Amino acid sequence: MIAEPENKATFYQYRLLKKKAIARSVIYSYLCLPVIMLIFNLLAFSWNGLFFFLLAGPITVWIHYVIARTILLLVRTSYAKRWHWNLRMPWFGYIPDQHFSYRMFVRVHLNMSWIGLCIITVCMLWSPVSFTLSLIFWHLWLLGPRLYVILILSRGRKDGLIKLNDQDVSYYLQ
Repeated sequence: MIAEPENKATFYQYRLLKKKAIARSVIYSYLCLPVIMLIFNLLAFSWNGLFFFLLAGPITVWIHYVIARTILLLVRTSYAKRWHWNLRMPWFGYIPDQHFSYRMFVRVHLNMSWIGLCIITVCMLWSPVSFTLSLIFWHLWLLGPRLYVILILSRGRKDGLIKLNDQDVSYYLQ
């Protein structure tokens, strides 16, 4: 591999402002919530509750994807290239895979939360109660860690970059 001359090299200098570790016990406790909701659905709505609970999960993930992707494409196409699917907890779903603007992160997830609730409210008119409750649960459950990140970083500077790692959240200033 040939080294690039110094005048063509790209240097990123990020200063870490805040790092919030996520304990494994919190992740395991968070993973228990769907099991508790599933048991509640089974007790309250019998086998229909199980079907609607399992159906609402992928539908909610799809709704989140469509909303996030639409917002990213409306703002800038370069942002959409920085997002990917993650199947690990606590960042399950469509998230940024590298350093990402805090303002854009907040914009995407707050819009995702409100637009998602509006879609669920419209579905409430024609859907069974167990399906509506399952949609609300999955929506809040998937957004919980992301809204937590927004909450813990809301008091600091707004011009930083976020990096979501498996065990922590890092907030940098460029």
